[in-house]
Amino acid sequence: MKREYILDQTFERYTSKIVKRNGKGTAIVWFRNDLRVLDNEVLFKAWVDSESVLPVYCVDPRVFQASTRYFGFPKTGGLRGQFIIECLVDLKKNLMKRGLNLLIKHGKPEEIIPTLAKDFASHAVYAQKETCSEEVNVEKLVSKALRRVQLPHSTGRSTSQGSANSPTLQLVWGGTLYHLDDLPFSTNSIPDVYTQFRKSVEAKCSIRSCAKISMSLGPAPLHRGLGMSALSRVYEYFWKKDFLKIYKETRNGMLGPDYSTKFSPWLASGSLSPRFIYEEVKRYEKERLANDSTYWVLFELIWRDYFRFISVKYGNSIFHLGGPRNVERRWNQDQRLFDSWRNGCTGYPLIDANMKELSATGFMSNRGRQIVCSFLVRDMGIDWRMGAEWFETFLLDYDPCSNYGNWTYGAGVGNDPREDRYFSIPKQAQTYDPEGEYVAYWLPQLQKLPREKRNFPGKLYMEQIVPLKFGNPNGDRASAARKNSYGGRGRKTTKGYMS
Repeated sequence: MKREYILDQTFERYTSKIVKRNGKGTAIVWFRNDLRVLDNEVLFKAWVDSESVLPVYCVDPRVFQASTRYFGFPKTGGLRGQFIIECLVDLKKNLMKRGLNLLIKHGKPEEIIPTLAKDFASHAVYAQKETCSEEVNVEKLVSKALRRVQLPHSTGRSTSQGSANSPTLQLVWGGTLYHLDDLPFSTNSIPDVYTQFRKSVEAKCSIRSCAKISMSLGPAPLHRGLGMSALSRVYEYFWKKDFLKIYKETRNGMLGPDYSTKFSPWLASGSLSPRFIYEEVKRYEKERLANDSTYWVLFELIWRDYFRFISVKYGNSIFHLGGPRNVERRWNQDQRLFDSWRNGCTGYPLIDANMKELSATGFMSNRGRQIVCSFLVRDMGIDWRMGAEWFETFLLDYDPCSNYGNWTYGAGVGNDPREDRYFSIPKQAQTYDPEGEYVAYWLPQLQKLPREKRNFPGKLYMEQIVPLKFGNPNGDRASAARKNSYGGRGRKTTKGYMS
């Protein structure tokens, strides 16, 4: 009961009793990657501009039954599929609590949405604007199909919505901490270097407040359901366990539930808004304390914004082999090497443990993602897109901007000012898993070994599939003499998965 009370208080804090609706007719809310009620600009605008709202989610076969573009992996793996189902259950319960329901339809949005618009005489369809080509193409198809729908003249359309009596698609920006319209530069002039981007927006931009919607969105509630696991996680991490104050010190961990926020899956599905997290951080700083850790959560959210805006600037090039900078480099697609990587059988415990965790849970730490990326592209020389598409299949927190942005960054074809960034496995193991607890958890055969040997088991583990470009399993940097064109200085970095 206490948990329910806390979550109800959270919703009350971010809702308004004075907001009024001034529209007529029925508006459709097409939920996409914004599966939330709290701080949902799309839902807010649809509610204000209508007398009634029809929430809809389309289970698009191009997302849930298709394959990745180049290498044919499942586009949505079973773990992320299950996670999205759980998010939809939460969304449905939260909508029902406020007098609405969620209609879930199987099929293509451009076929489902226009049919519903005609059946319900909806004057407008509201949806979150996306930036990558596949999602943008669906928006175009939906808009085109809506123009073929003819509505009765009493649908509540205002004169400002156009003279043609067809429903319109109203796309609303969302999913970022800073709004696209508030950036101090045009999308074509977005700085390529993250630090320049961050300093500019922090100095020149304000973060908009959460969209506070009415507590009641329709008729009397039909069902009172809790279903707020995303908000529960924020409350637990920030307020109950009080881990926000040490986030910067623990964020590079790899084992356990609380070394990082673990907000990323809900941010990717849109069950959490970055503005809500921002306002909760600011409330924490006011009521408890402000330090480097509280700022660092916002720092990571700005990374998410950066990759989203970069996708606007560079379009499909983030998916191309040469990346946004069209870098020419020799890659291989050796299936034997790639299979050893994705199956966690490389002979390097730190790589194998991370890949086992990914396949078993759909999650991997921020630190782990950078290490396995570096190994695949630097030590194996494998086409980075194979790794990116494998992550696309399995990650619970997959979104195209962050995933491909980070992979192009790690592969040296993105906007990293250093093209030769390399993660030395021995150094990473000694720094982030010195007792071998992480690798022993995911590779039980190592549990019997002395702690100092778990990451460097030699012949007590499987044969190593490739030699390292820099450093050997004993942590000696002498093998750096094997330098190739990738370079490699073992420098640490971290990027904002909010994992």
